[in-house]
Amino acid sequence: MTQVFFYHGASDKIAAACALLGGAYAKRKPMLVFAPDKAIANSVDRMLWTQPALGFVPHCQADSPVAAETPIVITDSLDSIPQDERLMNLSQVVPPGFSRFQSLIEVVGQEEDERSAARDRVKFYKDRGYEVRYFDLSAR
Repeated sequence: MTQVFFYHGASDKIAAACALLGGAYAKRKPMLVFAPDKAIANSVDRMLWTQPALGFVPHCQADSPVAAETPIVITDSLDSIPQDERLMNLSQVVPPGFSRFQSLIEVVGQEEDERSAARDRVKFYKDRGYEVRYFDLSAR
């Protein structure tokens, strides 16, 4: 069964997501980033080029010819995926087919609309028997 992790209360959702992606990359853990909103996808892409300040997190879009060899892949669709280990959800909806993944990482900011949508997703997961683990980013 898919493990579900909610990282909530992020003052900057994109920065928090990129920090988590950097940590996954450092541990050699591939991650697929579901970001159907182009502005969010572009922000993640830009930030991964500059964060960490003295490093680089290899990443690409899912339609890139090197997606299969790239540890962090950003996509707006989960129809055709290069890996099924870890999925990071940066959308406000339950990702289609999330149960194919070993882990689902949800990143939630402090905006009320994000928090409300996240509560709905938590209820969805719990109603289907998934254990949800929480990590509060507001104190960081």
